[in-house]
Amino acid sequence: MKNILLISLVSLGCVSAFAQSKPNKEDDFYRIVTIPIPENIKMEVGGMSVLPDGRLATSTRRGEVWMIGNPYLKGDGKPSFHRFASGLHEPLGLLNRGKDFLISQRGEVTRLVDTDNDGMADVYDSFAKWPLSGNYHQYSYGPVAMPNGELLVTLNLDWIGRGASQSKWRGWMLKLGEDGKLTPYATGLRSPSGFGSYKGDIFYTENQGDWVGSGRMTHLEKGDFAGNPAGLRWSKEEGSPVKLSPQDVPNTGEPIYDVAKRVPGIKPPAVWFPHTLVGISTSDFKEDVTAGAFGPFAGQMFVGDQGHSIITRVDLEKVNGVWQGTVFPFREGFMSGILRLEWGLDGSLFVGQTSRGWSATGKEEFGIQRLVWTGKMPFEMKTIRSMPDGFEITFTSAVDKKAAADQESYKLNSFTYKYHQTYGSPIVNTLEIPLKGIVVSEDGMRVRLVMDPVAIRKGYIHEIKAEGVKAADGNSLLHATGYYTINEIAAGTPVSSAQFTTTVKATADHSNHTTPAVTEAANSAPSAKRVTDMPASWTNGPDQVVTIGTVPGLKFDISEIQVKAGSRIKVVFNNNDDMLHNLVITKPGTADAVGEAGLNLGLKGSELNYVPKSNDVLFHSNIVEPEKSESIYFVAPKQAGTYQYVCTFPGHYLLMQGKLKVVK
Repeated sequence: MKNILLISLVSLGCVSAFAQSKPNKEDDFYRIVTIPIPENIKMEVGGMSVLPDGRLATSTRRGEVWMIGNPYLKGDGKPSFHRFASGLHEPLGLLNRGKDFLISQRGEVTRLVDTDNDGMADVYDSFAKWPLSGNYHQYSYGPVAMPNGELLVTLNLDWIGRGASQSKWRGWMLKLGEDGKLTPYATGLRSPSGFGSYKGDIFYTENQGDWVGSGRMTHLEKGDFAGNPAGLRWSKEEGSPVKLSPQDVPNTGEPIYDVAKRVPGIKPPAVWFPHTLVGISTSDFKEDVTAGAFGPFAGQMFVGDQGHSIITRVDLEKVNGVWQGTVFPFREGFMSGILRLEWGLDGSLFVGQTSRGWSATGKEEFGIQRLVWTGKMPFEMKTIRSMPDGFEITFTSAVDKKAAADQESYKLNSFTYKYHQTYGSPIVNTLEIPLKGIVVSEDGMRVRLVMDPVAIRKGYIHEIKAEGVKAADGNSLLHATGYYTINEIAAGTPVSSAQFTTTVKATADHSNHTTPAVTEAANSAPSAKRVTDMPASWTNGPDQVVTIGTVPGLKFDISEIQVKAGSRIKVVFNNNDDMLHNLVITKPGTADAVGEAGLNLGLKGSELNYVPKSNDVLFHSNIVEPEKSESIYFVAPKQAGTYQYVCTFPGHYLLMQGKLKVVK
């Protein structure tokens, strides 16, 4: 009996130890709740507004406005749906003002009113208008209300193989008066779907594209130019506060921060969102004003990403009067592409989603979900602050001081992007940053990372990995990486070596440090897996020429190709889309694994064109820009079978695949 009891106690102890060592998941702290939508409603969310009576109003890209009752799924857990308006032209914003709604359409802001209280709009007034070119890319966003009552709208650029402003004020943010008058405020915008207030200031988010190396968030003041010169076409128009002209913007490929020092008026971003590392298409954002109802991050921002179906967390600070700060991973796993965020009355976060034509890793075409804090405290880096000699990290709970003082717990790098007309940018000017010392606070809530000040570079993203840090209870960080954008270096007193908890022993000598040469993507590196010139031995040319293109929705235009075993193949890959793609041919059944490996390349991804070094990769193109093409030559495998082709640009592989059938 004693032996049985001893075995039972040991077993229970093992179970307890296992439970304690089980890694935490995002779902343990922030739960995603899906609002069921009737099959006959295409809820491709373009705008959302939470009403004082608890209903959720949504506009859809199909041109409708819906009133959703019981969106919190109380009682029987069933929401109700009532159509309030229809017949609109792809509205991408919705503002409830109590007595009416203002809603953006392609060519105007429309005022919707239900005058007879029957639950349906009977007044569709044109509140403000702007001209249209007819280009499919002329999306219009807003209105968004600022705390002082001012209204903002933004107008997307056209896409003609590059960003263009083919009708007035495209690429601009404008203020909207109560009389419907539009007043230009700032330009340089490319695809400004997310904008609004943070601490009373105006910010907007941007997506990678021409003149935009990666996603970013920029603080906009009147007269600012945020980087894309297409909108400068209208800078000499009456009322324009912007003084730059298109010819003032150099296309040198230098970092935008460096160019801004020479060209007054260019506004570098407050925060970069490193492409593929924390999303690929930033969208809406909301400041946490829930007073703790959403967890320990009050006063920070939550930012949606349309392409990767994730939400990131942004913590900003003002240094020398300039905004800068950190983006952290926060929550993944949403059902579609995130476009709109709205706080619920209970402090939960409504997440409006759509993916048609704007493909996303979330596989559903649309959806509405709520993100709810479970009340459990996640172990996270809460804030990262700039210091004159490095950074100070504050955690949500006390750290294990031994682990926090170990230099092996941290890895720091810095990098940036080119500012040029080309679509996107590789990561450039990478630099590994050695630590000089570590200071762990007495209460275990803060860690200061000290480095040689010359290694801290203005205008650069500083990747701070703290994978070895543990909580006092042994838990690992839920997210161990933050990306801090430095525009200004904080004043203050550097830490003396006598104050170090740990003095890092092996420190590189940076006394003669200079900015490293640009690290280019390996576009021209020879590889047996990427042959772009027809082999000289092919005197009669290829046996078969295959042309593969792309279509919106993360798809190749051909889903299956048949070739003869051992034949000479030329593949022409045409990127007809308005985003970056590559073409990678893999062994049978390995496309997902190769795509996952491409996603995990981290800072090396753009340098390697997101093609992992794997035996499962047979042949590949490099990353191909929108409206560009690349041809590759190869000899088809001798063994018959169903091989695969896939785009390994991060997040695309889940949807963008095809079959290469090799036959005898």
